Amino acid sequence: MKFRIDPPLVETETLVQDSHRKFREDPPLMEAETVVPNSYRKFRKEPPRMETGTVVQISDRKFREDPSLMEAETVVQISDRKFREDPSLMETETVVQNSPELPLDVLMDIFAQLEIPDFIRAGSVCSAWRSAYTILHSQIEQYKRRQTPCLFYTSESVADNVACLYSLAEKRVYNITLPDPPIRSRYLIGSSHGWLVTADDKSELHLLNPITGQQIALPPVITIDHVKPILDNAGAINEYELWDDLDVTIHALDKLRDCLYFRAFLFPDPSMGSYIVVLIIFPYRQLLFARVGDCKWTLLQPGQDYQQCIHMDGLLYAFTRTGQIDAFDLTGPTFTRNVIADEMDNYISGTDGWMYAVQTPCGDLLQVCREIVVTKEILTETKKILVYKADMAAKNLVKMNGLRDHVLFLGRGQPQCLSAEEYPQLEANCVYFTDDETYASDYKNDRRDIGILDLENDSREEFVSQFWCNWPNPIWITPNLKRMNMGF
Repeated sequence: MKFRIDPPLVETETLVQDSHRKFREDPPLMEAETVVPNSYRKFRKEPPRMETGTVVQISDRKFREDPSLMEAETVVQISDRKFREDPSLMETETVVQNSPELPLDVLMDIFAQLEIPDFIRAGSVCSAWRSAYTILHSQIEQYKRRQTPCLFYTSESVADNVACLYSLAEKRVYNITLPDPPIRSRYLIGSSHGWLVTADDKSELHLLNPITGQQIALPPVITIDHVKPILDNAGAINEYELWDDLDVTIHALDKLRDCLYFRAFLFPDPSMGSYIVVLIIFPYRQLLFARVGDCKWTLLQPGQDYQQCIHMDGLLYAFTRTGQIDAFDLTGPTFTRNVIADEMDNYISGTDGWMYAVQTPCGDLLQVCREIVVTKEILTETKKILVYKADMAAKNLVKMNGLRDHVLFLGRGQPQCLSAEEYPQLEANCVYFTDDETYASDYKNDRRDIGILDLENDSREEFVSQFWCNWPNPIWITPNLKRMNMGF
């Protein structure tokens, strides 16, 4: 069966059902004071002093806490005094006009620079702003704003089909209702480009965009060469056989995912205008891939023992635990492996900690070592993070003294290196990390290793108290409003 789309429970605007509803029913996803952007900041009940000449869309009624009560088409120019809940308290410099002041194309240019929560809020203000939002959403390639990563997690305080996003940009939490199966019943195998790769209770894989609600079923697990179905008398799959060179093991439907999936990555496929999903699977850490539209997984031979993958210049690069770097060209009818570096002289071994491969904004290739210790409670904890630049010509790793004006994100998702100048909400020369335990399902009730590490002095801190549920494991995700085109 080819990829199928499980219809999302909500429309593309997952966070907002329409322009006159709350973000979510209980409690509201956004509070009234967050409806209108002010110089890209939220309104608050006690906001900072606004600059003279700020143009704000409000109604000619009292500003109520429910933004759905606001009426459109009134532009109010206010002074630099504080905005109070009762508009009658505004100073005499207030000027009321009966038509929008900004043209539609100007509004669209402004909206294209907003973070996604502010972008969606802006579409709820009035009919003119809603029109700009709708047009820009339908031409999403014009939405240019690079999004700040968020922590994706679940919480025992919400339903099983609700996930939480902690925004580092706003220092607040959003709740999002997701399509079935419930997110609390899934494993999070990877995260790339705003999409999650999840494994359900039958060990089947899905792509899920939490922002749009779009979900796509990946090829069946039984199309992986190592997996064979065991059928019951009615012809339904009852168990799985997992084969390797030495043994055959039998697994229940919900247990195969424990011992099969190591990591998953999602990379753009410019040749098809879509994406390629890459899996690293146990027991030999081999590579498999599938394009959106494929009906089965394809094994990339003969390599194995892979830990990380990145996609650069149209090629898939895979990194082994012994420092070997292989490259695969997935654009042609056949797929061959080219060994770029048979081994780095000072490679990061498994005994050193977890290894990550990441590309910098300027195109350099980094390998990052995350050293861990085991606490007296038998929990893993990040102790130190070392950053190396890969010198491909010399086939060695050059140790770097920090990241200076850059930021790293590490965990089960695709590692990222971002410019702190482009993301002023983030702390430069720091690493934001989440738990990365290989067999996390064996430790579902353990406290997760999540925080910020300063590379200047190796100090670490929690960016927020541990309010998440320990399972599935929290993961970094970069919000993405794009829907995947299935037309081809």
